[in-house]
Parts: sequence; C-alpha cells; structure tokens
Amino acid sequence: MTKTICLAFTGASGMPYGVRLLECLLEAGCHVQLLYSQVAQVVANQELALDLPSRASDAQAFFCARFADLPGRVEVYGREEWFAPVASGSNPPDAMVICPCTMGTLASIAQGLANQLIERAADVVLKERRKLILVPRETPFSIIHLENMLRLARAGAIILPPNPGFYLHPQRIEDLVDFVVARILDQLSVPHELMRRWGSAENIT
Repeated sequence: MTKTICLAFTGASGMPYGVRLLECLLEAGCHVQLLYSQVAQVVANQELALDLPSRASDAQAFFCARFADLPGRVEVYGREEWFAPVASGSNPPDAMVICPCTMGTLASIAQGLANQLIERAADVVLKERRKLILVPRETPFSIIHLENMLRLARAGAIILPPNPGFYLHPQRIEDLVDFVVARILDQLSVPHELMRRWGSAENIT
C-alpha cells in the first residue's frame, strides 16, 4: 500500500536533508504532500542554489520535472491553501515530517497554533495520532527550545535532531546527509539502502 507522507520545509539551515528526503520518499514510491515556508525558499537558494517557486502550481511542475524518473508522486500546496487534504482530520497523511524545522515552527506547534498550513497539518497529525517527526536544526538549544520539544514529545511527536554519526567513516558531505535521512526513513518504516546497519557484516572493522 502506498504511504502518504506530508513533508514540510521551513527556514532553518539544513535544506539538503529535506530535499534528499523528498527524493528518497519518491524513490520508494511514496505519495508526498509537500509544503514549504517563504523563508525556506531563501534557505534553499542559499544552501543549494535551488530556486523554489512561490506559486504552488509552479512548484508542482518544478518538482515533477526534477523527479520525473522516480515512481512516487509529489503534490505541492500553498502556505494558506486551506482546502488541501492535510488541513483536515478527515483526510490525514500516514505521517508528517518537518525537515528542517525552525524553532519558531516547533514552538507554534507546541502551543497548538495553526496560522499557516504547515502548523495546521502538524496539529492534524498529532490529534489524529499519526506520526509527526520534527528535525530541528539549531544549536545550542535554549531552555525554551527544550521545553517545547518535551511538550511535543509528550504529545507523541518524535524529535529527531540531524546529528550524523561518524562510525561509518563518511567520506563526503552526502554521506552525512544520508545518515540523517536514513534515520528519518526508518521512523517512517520506508525501506532504503542509504547506510550500512550497525552489526552488519560490512560494518566497521
């Protein structure tokens, strides 16, 4: 059965994680409902020289062309597109990932705010007891950040900071990105071959 995953990009540093995750979800045949904030467009341009269109229809065409050879399907929704499926508990995704996740977005979700579609979609996922994964890219964490994360963890969210391990001896930046993306895919129960498993025959010697 095809998994439907809502994926959101916000304005934290770490856009390579989000774009790679999108690619891997589509490669696995998932149906991806993509949302992104205005600041995420700025970060994508700065970190990846990627110009994300402002209009949802243009973004839809952009990503469909970029990942045309992959079996999955992507749908892009605008920031205030309140008739999007993710805005209602009557049609929730199987899971949602916010990657990267700003502290502002995390705080809004922790307080139950839903001024934009990303926040509303996260609120829907929590109340419908679906899996919500937040990938906060910030350091150090303040007490406010930590308290918001604890509140969300108690509500059922998974807090997954993008902390790559080095025990697989990464050779490229892409190896570090794939390490984090692999952990997200594991939480979603989406199969992948991005990294060797701990204890496998090919592991560290």
